[in-house]
Amino acid sequence: MRLRTEQLTAHLSQGQLAPVYLISGDEPLLAQEAADAIRIAARNQGFSERELLHAESGFDWDTVLTEANSLSLFAAKKIIELRIPNGKPGDKGSKVLQEYASKPSQDNLLLVITPKLESAATRSKWVKAIETAGVFIQVWPVSPEQLPVWIGKRLQQAGIQASRQAVDILADRVEGNLLAAVQEIEKLKLLLPEDEVDAATMSTVVADSARFNVFSLVDKSLEGDAQAACRTLRGLRDEGAEATVILWALARELRILIKAKEALAAGDHLDWVLKNLAVWEKRKSLVKMALKRLPANQLQQMLRLAGGIDRAIKGMRTANPWDDLCTLTLMFCGNPVLAPANLRQALKN
Repeated sequence: MRLRTEQLTAHLSQGQLAPVYLISGDEPLLAQEAADAIRIAARNQGFSERELLHAESGFDWDTVLTEANSLSLFAAKKIIELRIPNGKPGDKGSKVLQEYASKPSQDNLLLVITPKLESAATRSKWVKAIETAGVFIQVWPVSPEQLPVWIGKRLQQAGIQASRQAVDILADRVEGNLLAAVQEIEKLKLLLPEDEVDAATMSTVVADSARFNVFSLVDKSLEGDAQAACRTLRGLRDEGAEATVILWALARELRILIKAKEALAAGDHLDWVLKNLAVWEKRKSLVKMALKRLPANQLQQMLRLAGGIDRAIKGMRTANPWDDLCTLTLMFCGNPVLAPANLRQALKN
C-alpha cells in the first residue's frame, strides 16, 4: 500500500499496524514526524524495544535477518529501524528486504527510512515487496504555493487563530524552512496563548528564519529566482557579510559557466563538461538551468562587471559595490539590467 503523509494518521488510528513501513523523502521534518507517529503507534501496541541499524558502506545485510529472528530478553515485540542514507541497498540488501517482506515476523515491525527515491527506484523489486507487504510513505516537499495553507493548518492544530495576512508573513519569513515554521509556531503558543495573531503581531514576534548565506545566494541566482536571490543578498548585507566573499562566490560560479559554454561550443557533451569542471551531482541541474538561460556574450559582460565590483571594493572605482552586486545577481537570474553600452559607461566611473 502507498500512502501520503497526511493519510498516515488515519491509517494508524485503525489499530492494525503493517509489518513493514518505508518512509522516503527529502523533507526532514515531515519524514521525522511520520517516523515518530509510527513509533508511537507501535509502542502503544507493545513494541517496547527498538533496534537501530545504519546501512552504510560495509554494512552486513544479514544483520537485518538476524535481528528479525533473534528473541529479545526484555521485550516480546521490537521495532527494527533500518536507515539507508543513500537510498540504495544494492543487490544484497535488495534480496534481504525482499526475503523479509515475503515472510514478515509478527513480533517485529521493520521501519525503513531513506532519502527521496528516484522514480526508477520506486519500481524496484525491494520497494514493490515492501509496498505489497506493508506501507510505502512518500514524503513530498511543501511547495511555496502550498506553504501558507500548511502553516495555517499547523496554527489551527496549535490552537492559534491567525489572520490570512499573518499566515502570509510567517510563510514569507521562513522561506520554505518547515522546521523553522514549527519552531515559530511553538514560540507563538508560549507568547500568545489566547490572543488572535494579526499581521502586526506576527511581524513583531516572528524572527526572519530564512538562511541568508552565500551558497544560498549562488543557488537562487543559478535557479533564476530574482526575487529570492535579491532578498538573500539584502539579508547578507544587513547581517554584515563581506562584499568580497559574495563577489568571490558569484565570480567562481561565473567562470565555471564560461568554461562550460566554451567546451560546449567546441562540441563536448554537457555531462562530460560538468564532470570535468567538478560540478557536484546535486548542483548539476542548477548549472544546466543557468547555461540554458544565459548566452555566452552576457556571461562575458557579467565577468567584466565582476571585475568592476572588485575595483569598487578596493576603492579603485567610484561605485557602491552592493548596488553592483545586485545588478550582477539580477543578470545571473536572466534579467538584462544593463545594456552593453551602459555597462561600459558604468565601469568607467
